[in-house]
Amino acid sequence: MKITICIGSSCHLKGSRQVVEGLQNLVAKHNLKDIVELEGTFCMGKCQTGVNVTVDGEFFSVTPDGVETFFETTVLPRVK
Repeated sequence: MKITICIGSSCHLKGSRQVVEGLQNLVAKHNLKDIVELEGTFCMGKCQTGVNVTVDGEFFSVTPDGVETFFETTVLPRVK
């Protein structure tokens, strides 16, 4: 599974660093380093939403406060 997080200027201002760190911690906590690949990218073209994240190409908008919920509802079900 590939998770791509936008680290462009607009998403940076919306908390992309915290989203990246949160996902890194959750991937490690759940021992998914061999299954989940995290990648950063610049502008994904949907700057009006929150931090842009794709999971295997599917777009999501994630906030720093919503990282854990996003991980539990979107990532975990796809890896199990």
